[in-house]
Amino acid sequence: LSFLTQLHLNANSLSGSIPPESVTLPALTTLHLSRNHLNGTIPSEIGLLSYLRELRLFANNLNGTIPSELGLLSNLKQLDIF
Repeated sequence: LSFLTQLHLNANSLSGSIPPESVTLPALTTLHLSRNHLNGTIPSEIGLLSYLRELRLFANNLNGTIPSELGLLSNLKQLDIF
């Protein structure tokens, strides 16, 4: 999976928290997890995805603060977390 660039899992009725180890795909540019039943906080490890351009987490049950590590994502063009 080290060459995976896009992960689209939106609207799949996923539940539980976002496991920190699931966001350590080094080439990932797109991560769409919206419209699920995810809860808990946004893992700070997302900030390690240096190629990430799109992050969509909206329409879940996430809580807590937005990790400051998201500020490290210099390639991020779209962030949807409402």
